[in-house]
Amino acid sequence: MARHVLILVLIAVTSVLSEDTEVLEYTDADFADKIGDHEVALVEFFAPWCGHCKRLAPEYDKASITLKKNDPPVPLIKVDCTANTETCGKFGVSGYPTLKIFKGGEVASDYNGPRDASGIVSYMRSKAGPSSKTLTSVADLEKFLDNEEHSIVGFFKSAESDIAKQFQKAAEGLSEKFRFAHTTESDVLKKQDYSDDIVIFQPPKLQVKLESTTKKYDGDATLHKIKSWIMDNVHGLAGFRTPSNADQFKQPLVVAYYNADYKLNPKGSNYWRNRVLKVGKKLVEAGRQVNFAVSNKADFAGELEEFGISAPEGDKPVVAAKDSSGKKFVMSEEFTMDAFETFVTAFLDGKLEPYLKSEPIPDNDGPLKTVVAKNFDEIVNDDTKDVLIEFYAPWCGHCKTLAPKYEELAEKLKDEPNIVIAKMDATANDVPSPYEVRGFPTLYFAPKGSKSNPKKYESGREVDDFIKYLAKESTDPMKGYSRKGKKVKEEL
Repeated sequence: MARHVLILVLIAVTSVLSEDTEVLEYTDADFADKIGDHEVALVEFFAPWCGHCKRLAPEYDKASITLKKNDPPVPLIKVDCTANTETCGKFGVSGYPTLKIFKGGEVASDYNGPRDASGIVSYMRSKAGPSSKTLTSVADLEKFLDNEEHSIVGFFKSAESDIAKQFQKAAEGLSEKFRFAHTTESDVLKKQDYSDDIVIFQPPKLQVKLESTTKKYDGDATLHKIKSWIMDNVHGLAGFRTPSNADQFKQPLVVAYYNADYKLNPKGSNYWRNRVLKVGKKLVEAGRQVNFAVSNKADFAGELEEFGISAPEGDKPVVAAKDSSGKKFVMSEEFTMDAFETFVTAFLDGKLEPYLKSEPIPDNDGPLKTVVAKNFDEIVNDDTKDVLIEFYAPWCGHCKTLAPKYEELAEKLKDEPNIVIAKMDATANDVPSPYEVRGFPTLYFAPKGSKSNPKKYESGREVDDFIKYLAKESTDPMKGYSRKGKKVKEEL
């Protein structure tokens, strides 16, 4: 009996799992015949052993379910290149996963969009159909609004009006981020009581009593104003921030991180969001300028680590904030509405100490100075000296190759009174603005008198290359080298 129960359970689990994806799998035998059936499709060429493919798989599955319901539907397809070498070879697949967009059975372009579910959905939706969908009936509108994403709809008396034309341009510019539709049908305008209006509709999953489900544009027919209004208002007072839309939330920003999951637990997700909304609404109505968001703590584990917050247990949110300059702040108290309001108020009043990810301050006795976040201002922003700083990662092979040359450079220039050679582990310390580190090693020259505008070093990486650069760029002439980088002969 137990064995039969186990079999039934396994069948049920398999059934549930199979419903969690709408991804189509094609092979050498059917790819050429089937790919032409789709007006637009996204194809993933993968290998079962590939780690990146395994990480993409659940996001690809989730995106496939949403995009199947899109109007028009956008199928997501996968091809196992270990078993279908002919197809993968035909399309020049040399790494995994390789994603390509097909239109009418032909490759249209490589896929260069996000790799999370919501990002894939937004990106592919923009590739299917017009930038703004035409709605011809009330039923069309209702269908369009019944979606997991925000809906931005233009209600116009005439498609030739200035505001209608500017709306279309806005849709063309923002269609990779948001969903747009428009209508000139009198029945729809009358039903909604809109006329020459642009309206943002919150998706059903985010609709709560504390916030209006719609927001109407009240500006003039100017493109940049319409686009700015959309970007400023689309997520409402406290939107759901995901890896693919995180850049849409402006600072100062306060984020509550918890088990927010609008697919599996929308009610529980809105339980905590309502508390953020209640406090946020009170502060915004009092004239405070601040933005709020909620995020899934697992999706932003790396970001939480940058705030010095370990993966929190339990259901209660943890809270972090960034001000308009990018400084970070952490709410140390357990989440309650009173504690949250106190934290946000203190944050806005400038009464909190910013969080700084930093190693301990070193002794720095040698010629090569080690910079950490806590002594960055003291060394790099010292306005009496020019500074060449290397941002490195301990595991970086190129950094290890550079290390002995960089140390030799520091030794050779140790007697130069106006130049400092420094290095900083960018994985263990916060890198302040305006420095941007996207790879390792990254080097900058920060001349005195111009610390807010450092120059990225992009010359050679031999000792002589560094010396020639510094000799030419140094604010004051070097003592031991001419402007051409030639060593000055010592007088007898």
